[in-house]
Amino acid sequence: MPELEQQRVSASVVSAKSLRHVAAIDIGTNSIHLLIAAVDPVLRSFSVVLTEKSSTRLGERDEDTGALSPEAIERAFVTLRHCRELAASHGVEQTVTAATSAVREAPNGRDFLQAVQEQLGLEVDLISGQEEARLIYLGVLSGMAFGDQPHLILDIGGGSTELILADGRDARALTSTRVGAVRLQRDFVREDPMPPDRRSFLTAFIQGSLEPAVDKVKRRLEPGETPVMVATSGTAMALAAMAATLDERPPLRLQGYRLSRERLDLLVARLVEMTPEQRRALPTLNDRRAEIIVPGALVLQTAMAMLGVRELVISERALREGLIVDWMLRKDLIVDRFAFQSSIRQRTVLHQAQRFGVDQARAERVAGHAISLYDQSSGLLHADGGAGRQMLWAAAMLHACGQHINIGAYHKHTWYLIRHGELLGYSEAEQLMVAAIARYHRRGLPKKRHESWQLIEGRNQRRTVASMALLLRLAASLDRRPEPLIGDLLLQPGAGSVRIALKPLSPELDLSLERWSLQACAPAVMEAMGLHLEVT
Repeated sequence: MPELEQQRVSASVVSAKSLRHVAAIDIGTNSIHLLIAAVDPVLRSFSVVLTEKSSTRLGERDEDTGALSPEAIERAFVTLRHCRELAASHGVEQTVTAATSAVREAPNGRDFLQAVQEQLGLEVDLISGQEEARLIYLGVLSGMAFGDQPHLILDIGGGSTELILADGRDARALTSTRVGAVRLQRDFVREDPMPPDRRSFLTAFIQGSLEPAVDKVKRRLEPGETPVMVATSGTAMALAAMAATLDERPPLRLQGYRLSRERLDLLVARLVEMTPEQRRALPTLNDRRAEIIVPGALVLQTAMAMLGVRELVISERALREGLIVDWMLRKDLIVDRFAFQSSIRQRTVLHQAQRFGVDQARAERVAGHAISLYDQSSGLLHADGGAGRQMLWAAAMLHACGQHINIGAYHKHTWYLIRHGELLGYSEAEQLMVAAIARYHRRGLPKKRHESWQLIEGRNQRRTVASMALLLRLAASLDRRPEPLIGDLLLQPGAGSVRIALKPLSPELDLSLERWSLQACAPAVMEAMGLHLEVT
């Protein structure tokens, strides 16, 4: 069973009083973002309590001097005052604030930050392009399992584009290029829609600007490595939201959403022909994003072509979340960044279990039984190649979370909570599978009419869900009493049957209740696998 390295989480639910609240403010070229997080010092993780975004357009600087305009400064002050008040209302112990490209390049940028500190009491770090890239890497790292593959992270901001090559252990290359959606809109777009020759000129400029960064990350790739491309922030999120409207089943969230280069090319071809009014009419674009989406989309399209990737994955986490992770690192709440990254899946499951008041000691026993059955029944009760094992563990840890809503039909409530919750490190398809495995651990087997079954795509995924749910059903049937009685279980194949022997923790313990409960699963085993279940 997966465990967090070098730490053991107590079975009791962590009190809300132990949570530490911290705020992060990102003063960007186009917008100012606020994030308030609840940091759990035990799990060494954080959850997002609140996010706010306001379009302050600091990148609209004076054309002659490049200075921040009085209007933009006033908009920023109004927003920062609002952020400060929101953070105070949530009792944060610290607000970490970073300013990026627009303030970094403006001749009056430091004067602006000095005024912010004097008038609002906010101390703002003016970060370099490489530091911005590092924080983006930390943010993405906090919400996505990298595994053994290197990842190319692309963040298209208003004033700059960060391209990072990284793995779960460290960043291999951090780059920042002065091409961003707001900057390119301001410097290149004279007519909208742009004439084809002007569009070609802009694409060539983007390509030339990105070339040093692309060359750098390519040099840092080892021979034979195939990186995964991750895109973050406004431009990528907006394009992914547009693409998702074309899907048969649009996702509930964009985290982990996959956007192909072919689909992106179709979207860009459509956007470049539209007038600003037509783009503003699109339901997935707000007015400000509609103004700057074309240059941002051209950056994304050009970068994908230069890097030779056919698909990208969306990360909803970026600089703001990176500021929170960096704060945790500085407070020694994360000692080993690699251990932190490699245990994202376990950490997020434990966090959800805490959130819904799951009895963790009992959930761990069920998970232990489920994994034991999995390991002993390969080729008999399942033909899984390994991917289902971790999903089985997650479903076992969360199978009872629906009792947080109601004891009656709690397996259906469990499905809803997992389906609509935040499982970091899992793709949407995997999250749907975890939810379905937990949903079918009791009562009826999957039916075609069930929404939870309809959402599972493909025969292989359905086969995995069905077999893992059967294992969880057997494991959960052994959880009849608050205290543990079973010391071990042994599974053996028979002629057209499967035999499970239960061993008590001590010889005097009576396991008749557990044997009866396990035997009650016999009809489900026969229906699903065509095998008789024998309990000894």
